[in-house]
Amino acid sequence: MEWFWLIFWALVAGIIVGPLARLVIPGKQEIGVFATIVAGAIGALVGGAIATWLGVGDTGGIDWIKLVLQVASAAVAVLAFISLSKK
Repeated sequence: MEWFWLIFWALVAGIIVGPLARLVIPGKQEIGVFATIVAGAIGALVGGAIATWLGVGDTGGIDWIKLVLQVASAAVAVLAFISLSKK
């Protein structure tokens, strides 16, 4: 049941982090809403893991460094989706 909640909260975070990642990438991205959410969820998980590894994953306030790492990771995931979708 623990995996269910991990995936659930990653998708919820993906709804927020995915569009933020698309905002920081210049130009138009040719991916859909579902791919944006999945890329955001991947970014949220990877960025959160990096933040925890760096010791800034839980600061007691707003975790700005963690958010920046999540958005950056999601931007990389969006770019990966774009490169994979091109033929």
